[in-house]
Amino acid sequence: MPDRLTYLLDTHIWIWWMTGADPLRSSPARELIANAIDAESARVSVISVWEVGMLEAHKRIGFTGGVDSWTRQALSTPGLSLAPLTPDVALASSRLPGEVHGSPADRILIATARSLEATLVTRDRRILAYSQAGHVATLAV
Repeated sequence: MPDRLTYLLDTHIWIWWMTGADPLRSSPARELIANAIDAESARVSVISVWEVGMLEAHKRIGFTGGVDSWTRQALSTPGLSLAPLTPDVALASSRLPGEVHGSPADRILIATARSLEATLVTRDRRILAYSQAGHVATLAV
């Protein structure tokens, strides 16, 4: 068991955190995320970097200075570290217990959170429903 609570930020939470988006400003989770970052126990999965790139490529999101610059800056945030996509996590994402209807990226996020014994911070209703079965810890935003 880890010595401190680790939070894995879902892709949209990471983007909202870095951009100061409204959904986080009024959320009680904001203080918990800030505390995790201060304690250097907040993580972002490599799959989130891929998702940000895909969102930008499909013109669903844009960044001043471009996605490459934004990603480099976001990943250099003190207290926030990158959670790697390991072979064990990749395999675990294909063997999650229970009914999970998530996208491959969501499955990798869930498997990463389980591997890190982390709480997955999300607003994704499918992930939150999956967590109610006890398969992954979540913090709803």
